[in-house]
Amino acid sequence: MFAGFALRPANPLHSEFCCAICRPLAAAAAGLPWRRFLEILDLRHFSSADLRPLLDDEAQVWSRLLSWDYSGSAEMILRYVDAKILPGYAAVDRGRVFGYSFFVYEGNKGVIGDLYVINGTRLPNAREVELKLLTHVIETLQQSPGIHRVEAQLLAHEANAVSRPFLDTGFQRHPRLFMTLPLGRATLEKVPTHPDVEIRPWAEADYQPSAAVITAAYRSHVDAQINDQYHTLSGSLRFLNNIVRFPGCGVFDAESSFVAVDRKARGMIGLILCSRVRGDVGHVTQVCVLPEYRSRRIGESLMAATVGSLQKRNFSLLSLTVTEANTRAVALYRRLDFDSKRIFDAFVWEG
Repeated sequence: MFAGFALRPANPLHSEFCCAICRPLAAAAAGLPWRRFLEILDLRHFSSADLRPLLDDEAQVWSRLLSWDYSGSAEMILRYVDAKILPGYAAVDRGRVFGYSFFVYEGNKGVIGDLYVINGTRLPNAREVELKLLTHVIETLQQSPGIHRVEAQLLAHEANAVSRPFLDTGFQRHPRLFMTLPLGRATLEKVPTHPDVEIRPWAEADYQPSAAVITAAYRSHVDAQINDQYHTLSGSLRFLNNIVRFPGCGVFDAESSFVAVDRKARGMIGLILCSRVRGDVGHVTQVCVLPEYRSRRIGESLMAATVGSLQKRNFSLLSLTVTEANTRAVALYRRLDFDSKRIFDAFVWEG
C-alpha cells in the first residue's frame, strides 16, 4: 500500500499540540456546540497509542467489507507514526483521535495511502470529517514543491462517496470494481492446454522479466493512467517490490503465483501474482499477458492455476480489482463467475 516510498515530513497544521485538548475543554465549559471540538491536526503530533483504537476499528471494517486482514498494514502504519515520519492529518474530538488520512512521497509523485473516520454516535458526521481530512491532504500535496502527480485509490469507500474534494481540485476519476470468487463452488471450465506455452510457479529469478512483461502489457492501457509505475521498467520493478516484499497488499503467496513462458522463444509472456489477505483468502495483485499473446486464453490458464493452488490449500475466497473501463477484463472475470461486490474510485491529478 505504501511500503517502499520515501517519506517526507508534512507541514504541521498547528504548531502547538495543546490546542487539541485545551480549546475543546474551554469550549465545553462555555457550553459551545460539538462542532467547535473538532480539530484537524498534523499526524506527527500523535503516537501509535493514540491511533491504535482507530486502526483496530478500521480493521474490523476491512474484514467485514473485503474479507481482508488489515492488521499487517495497520502495524506498519503505527510504526511510521511512532517514528514521526508519516505525513498526514488526524481528526481529533475532545482529545481523542477518531479519523485520519496519510500520504507518502515517491519522487515527484504523492500517493494518498488511506482515509478512515469512526462513525460513532457522539462524534461529528463521519462523511463531513472525511472531506475535511481529504481537503487538507490534497492541498498539502498539490502545494508540495516538486510534486507533479497525485494518486489515490480508496478501496474501502464506495464510488463517489468522497469524490468532491478530488473533482473540485482537478483530479480525474476512474471507477474500479472489487470482485470475488467463492472457491468452495468455483469450477472453472476446462482451459485448453497450450503446447507452446508453459505455466509454471513464479520464482525470485522472475523479477526482471516480470517487470518487463508488466511494462509492455500496460503500454497505452487505462491502468497506466492510474498507476504511473507501469510506464517504465524501473517503476514496474518498484511495483513488484511493493507487492512481493511488503505487507501493504497482503502477504505475497508464491504458491499461488505463476508465470507463462513461450517454450520456443523461452521468454516470459504473462504472469499472475497472488497475496494472502486473510488466512483463507487470496487476492490477485497482478495478472497480465503480452498484447501479441492475447486472445489465446493464456490469462484464463494463469487464473486456473491460481484458483487450483488455493483450492488445494482450502482457501475459501479469491478477490481482485479491475478498472471498470477495462471492459475486456471485466467480461472475462464475470464469465469466470467472479461477482462484483463494490465499486470504488481511483483518482489521479497531473500538475
